[in-house]
Amino acid sequence: MITDPVQVDKVSGQTTTGHEWDGIRELNTPLPRWWLWIFYATIVFAFGYWIFYPSWPLASSFAPGVLGHTNRAAVLADVAFSNQVRKDMTADLQKASLQQIADSPKMLELALAQGRAAFGDNCAPCHGSGGQGQKGYPNLTAGRWLWGGTLDQIQATITHGIRAPNDADTHTSMMPAFGKDGILKADQIRQVANYVRTLDGLAPEQGVDVAAGKKVFADNCVACHGEDGKGNVDMGAANLTTKVWLYGNDINDLVYTITNARNSVMPAWGHRLDPETIKSLAVYVHSLGGGK
Repeated sequence: MITDPVQVDKVSGQTTTGHEWDGIRELNTPLPRWWLWIFYATIVFAFGYWIFYPSWPLASSFAPGVLGHTNRAAVLADVAFSNQVRKDMTADLQKASLQQIADSPKMLELALAQGRAAFGDNCAPCHGSGGQGQKGYPNLTAGRWLWGGTLDQIQATITHGIRAPNDADTHTSMMPAFGKDGILKADQIRQVANYVRTLDGLAPEQGVDVAAGKKVFADNCVACHGEDGKGNVDMGAANLTTKVWLYGNDINDLVYTITNARNSVMPAWGHRLDPETIKSLAVYVHSLGGGK
């Protein structure tokens, strides 16, 4: 409350405001000069910003400002600059073969870095962030390849995909739906499923005629998977002896696969990614531990 007129404090020499609380009078100390100048500068800056940059809303748009600056234009400029820098850095990748990239420490480092980024953006949702795969999506670290694990084979698979509808050079093998198409009866399917499990060292079900399953395998599966079940990369036929199973080795999983077939699709990335990125992806996938 106000109790006294303005006075001069005897200790500090400052005038008081006339306010007093419990015997303590409030000093009328001015703000520091430096603080005031900063405050005034922010006001001037605000007016300048309103003039030069977009700030004031209009009926259906906004005032563009004298400079015509927009965040979208700034981002597009940054993207264009990044693309130019990337183009200069990847010029060597464009000219080099996959083996030359693998043999050059400098190009290999660049390819692995670019491939890792491209893998995270495009491949990780299916194959996992570390290429470990999941049910229905191959484990790229296990050293088991339907279509081959050399650098060139990996590049071809990435470029053209598997059963991709928009690429004439895509991998196109198709496993018959032995049950759905009426090629085999239900008991034959169960017999051959149990025989396939024995090829991988797994125990068959009790009471199932594995010998009959072997004959069914010889009559229907050998042409693609081979007599020993070790598959054929030229046909995309799986190796059934590696303890690596794309859709699981449970008897019910195998019965379902033989009955209905799977024939999943992988996109043809050559229609979406540039050649340098495809090369980098091939080198990166090869480096995950399963490449040949």
